[in-house]
Amino acid sequence: MKTIDVFEQYLAGQCTYHGVGRRGVLVKLTAESDAGNIRYTALVSFFPHQTDEDFAVSYDAMAEETLYDAKGRRSKKRDEALLKELPAAADRLAESLGGVIDWDNPLREARYG
Repeated sequence: MKTIDVFEQYLAGQCTYHGVGRRGVLVKLTAESDAGNIRYTALVSFFPHQTDEDFAVSYDAMAEETLYDAKGRRSKKRDEALLKELPAAADRLAESLGGVIDWDNPLREARYG
């Protein structure tokens, strides 16, 4: 199986999970291909972010959703379409955890793969 992080960004966010306040959130779009199938997954993971250097992601406040799963392979056109869907999907996932994402306050630059 080949896994590629199509998009990854650390952003400010708010969430309390298991009694712990979280002030940062990792948002990812991942493509996994295997045996002629491609699957794209959106992932949101809130983490404490207690200092400017604290990027220790804790995977207890995490949710993911499959956005696309079918026969085929990765394409730039599909990447672009799913990147447009990602903010709405990430907001749904954040809401399911009781959190919100501050899209206007990135903690690091976005990475594309």
